[in-house]
Amino acid sequence: MARSAIREHLGRGSHQWLSWHRSPTALPGYPLPAPFWCCLCRGVCGAGPGAAVPAGRGGGRRQRVGESDHALQQLPGQEHGPAAQLGHHLDHGWDRSRLPSSPDLLESLSPLLSLLGVVLRGCVAVLSGCTGPGAFSSAASTSVGAQPGHPGPDLQQGDLRRAPPGSAVHHPSSWFPCRYFRWWYKKTCIEKKSAFIDLMCAVPLQQIYGCPLGGIGGGTITRGWRGEFCRWQLNPGKYHYGTVIADQFTVCLRRKGQTVYQQVLSVEKPSTLQGWNWGYCGHYAFYHALYPRAWTVYELPGQNVVLTCRQVSPVIPHDYKDSSLPVAVFIWEVENGNEEPVEVSIMFSMQNGMGAKEDKSGGHWNEPFALQEGGERVAGVLLHHCTPTNPFTLAVAAREKAGTVVTHLTAFDPAGSGRDVWQDLLQDGKLESPTGRSRATAKGEVTAAAVCATCTVPARGHQTLELALAWDMPRVHFGALGRRYTRFFGSDGDAAPALSRYALAHYEEWERKIDAWQKPVLENSQLPSWYKSALFNELYFMTDGGTVWLELPHDCLPQELQGPGVASLSHLLPVLREYGRFAYLEGQEYRMYNTYDVHFYASFALVMLWPKLQISLQYDIGESPRSRRRQLLAALLHPLRPCADDEPWQHVNAYLMHDTANWKDLNLKFVLQVYRDYYLTHDAPYLRDMWPVCQAVMESELRFDTDNDGLIENGGFADQTYDAWVVNGASAYCGGLWLAAVRMMCKMAEVLGDEETQQKYSGILQKGKEAFERMLWNGKYYNYDSSGSDTSSSIMSDQCAGQWFLGACGLDQGELEVFPKSHVISALQTIFEKNVMGFAGGTMGAVNGMRPDGVPDTSSVQSSEVWIGVVYALAATMIQEGMVQEGFHTAEGCYRTVWEQLGMAFQTPEAYCEKKVYRSLAYMRPLSIWSMQLALESRVGRAPCAPPPSSSPVPGGTKQSIGDSPGPVASAGRQGPCPVPPSL
Repeated sequence: MARSAIREHLGRGSHQWLSWHRSPTALPGYPLPAPFWCCLCRGVCGAGPGAAVPAGRGGGRRQRVGESDHALQQLPGQEHGPAAQLGHHLDHGWDRSRLPSSPDLLESLSPLLSLLGVVLRGCVAVLSGCTGPGAFSSAASTSVGAQPGHPGPDLQQGDLRRAPPGSAVHHPSSWFPCRYFRWWYKKTCIEKKSAFIDLMCAVPLQQIYGCPLGGIGGGTITRGWRGEFCRWQLNPGKYHYGTVIADQFTVCLRRKGQTVYQQVLSVEKPSTLQGWNWGYCGHYAFYHALYPRAWTVYELPGQNVVLTCRQVSPVIPHDYKDSSLPVAVFIWEVENGNEEPVEVSIMFSMQNGMGAKEDKSGGHWNEPFALQEGGERVAGVLLHHCTPTNPFTLAVAAREKAGTVVTHLTAFDPAGSGRDVWQDLLQDGKLESPTGRSRATAKGEVTAAAVCATCTVPARGHQTLELALAWDMPRVHFGALGRRYTRFFGSDGDAAPALSRYALAHYEEWERKIDAWQKPVLENSQLPSWYKSALFNELYFMTDGGTVWLELPHDCLPQELQGPGVASLSHLLPVLREYGRFAYLEGQEYRMYNTYDVHFYASFALVMLWPKLQISLQYDIGESPRSRRRQLLAALLHPLRPCADDEPWQHVNAYLMHDTANWKDLNLKFVLQVYRDYYLTHDAPYLRDMWPVCQAVMESELRFDTDNDGLIENGGFADQTYDAWVVNGASAYCGGLWLAAVRMMCKMAEVLGDEETQQKYSGILQKGKEAFERMLWNGKYYNYDSSGSDTSSSIMSDQCAGQWFLGACGLDQGELEVFPKSHVISALQTIFEKNVMGFAGGTMGAVNGMRPDGVPDTSSVQSSEVWIGVVYALAATMIQEGMVQEGFHTAEGCYRTVWEQLGMAFQTPEAYCEKKVYRSLAYMRPLSIWSMQLALESRVGRAPCAPPPSSSPVPGGTKQSIGDSPGPVASAGRQGPCPVPPSL
């Protein structure tokens, strides 16, 4: 299927599509059919090659895009900067084999040298008297050197700014480097475990990634935009960043019984498998992605044949079976533009393993398989990876139907020349298909296999070849529970053949559902194209975010569940039995599960697309031991234990930067999500179950109202999600969340018929509203806090977070109004004027903190950053308040910066700065873009109406079983266009 056919397949007019970079000159006249694309002869809009080391979560090291850990050196023949990179031929750029290397000794010492630098900077901070958070943040956020062609970063090495008055209270950051070093050494060198945030060995930036393969919770394999298999996450939360060169697609063309063309569809020229024909010219291909699908079009030079590989993964809203499957299907559309038929073979080769050292551990073996069902046959090879911990099986398969022949090669050496494999295919366009299993590898050996699908394409005709990749790792390393897909395919480790057959038999149904889901957005000509890209492509994190989705046995008893307090309340069991347990990482570098202050933003994607997973997660979060009292929930809400070490539901609170029991936002975010979830799903049993928890945590939160004015106060340290940005007294962020939570407590009490609680919180709300306006409103916006410090008047981009949730739940109008509408509009307009348009020319989103004079707030690392997920939430708030154009302009800056200027496709970071400094690749928070979609649907009447009024409270209403009624959002984005008002 060529470009025109792709457009027809998507069902969109080409006039709607934006050329996301520059139209490739080698392929004129083809409007691009998808929101994220890259001609294979170009870079992904990156700002230069090289690896970069980002920062720790709350003010660790940040590094400039394009910098290397060991050297700052320009690649041969390559210009720096996004414009030069954009037009660079792929054959000569971003070749990792040509990146500058360091001597082995220096490379081995690099983590210790980096650590020494952090410790020394901390010591300098102490000697300089900079004891506040700004001291360590500024020192630790330095760039190790300026890359040629780039201006310097905001914070240069040795720039130890003194923190503002009062900011040092309860925040001994100056001794954090020493404490972190001791903890890091114990964790990594003595316990031999991974650090939840590893400042010593940060993940390098590689501008190579495309759509991940696989469903939710079964592990993922990321395929790069050049076709490489390059990021592996089969063990949840454990990533292997390496390209396996043997994992390739190869095409063979034959005419009149003679092979006329045979080519590996890769631009690489590796040192292994040199008997293969590498170096496909990237000028003849382009890639485009619209998650969970991707298209790569290859024109075969001189052959008048076009190949289109369509990659499909089963990520389907409101589907809790197929969306869990660890499979992907590759549909190869072959177009023959010649006047004679051509025989086409597609060979799919795969190494046994992930390219890690375990591939050479020995004992791995392969075997062919075939499954017959009806008139069709699925055949392929199983690659058994037999490691002591978490063994798995890969399955490479093809669909054999009328006119299609499937052959295989059980085993070959991917470390050799590969000449035997190449000649076997070259001889007749097929593989020899030996019977029986291969021998097990010896230690130090690697093995690979290949499957080939062959068909004859008539003159001026087209045919389809279908191949699949499946992997079966039924149990994860930290527990005995099986993954979600084992509910349907068994947990014995022999499901790979059945998974392959199921995928090849059902992918067309998956695509129909994906089309029905995405079509209303894609066909809406009033929505900008970048938004369509961001909305769907940011969902990559739902599968590639270290996601764990485990199956609970149906005969499980309450006391058998691991985790605090689960056995205390039996109402949790029906939810977990039906939908399993779900968890995902804060980020691929911040390896903490279900980090609740961040999930608060990302949860919109879950509740809109897989609401039962959100409900399951909330039940897990809401459970705490009765013996310990529920007011301790705050200590349990922040990060759960890193999956790489322990089970997330058994060990909690791995976060050691602060005592999160004193954070002010966690309890509030729980309450806000409970009502938001009920409002969107109408799940009455869920609301009843969560009500006692909400009462307990709000009662606990009242202790932070130290002056009994109805408004909580922050404690003079970074006690909320901005965990390196000190806040003291009443604050716009936490105070706004508090008032929104109090309003929702009133509403939930009304729905549940609890008049006493309703009256209690109504009184608190009235006092709190008055205090909030009196202490924080300055006539234009809400001050950052009421401390009277030098930065208390900063303009915080996230100051309307409470209003954001109120608007999403229909509690922002009339008598339900918490914040005066005129004040909300004024604050948003000020944010747009100062934080958006006054920052980087209005092209990079909203900076977190801006001084009234138009200078970014540099009192902390985080105040001078742009947080992508926060910007999307801000944009949603603007849309809710009628500022549609401003909302889209604000969010667009983030998309274009991340996906186009920085080349961070499918690895959206938590934060970046104006000077191309980023932090924490592949982060959870940007999933908040789905709140923009909810805001748009609400404006045109497609969002749910308010829950039942108090005259028919839930306890006396119709009984519902858990899981009843998917709610009105179950069809979000699936039942017709979602038009945007003409003002857009």
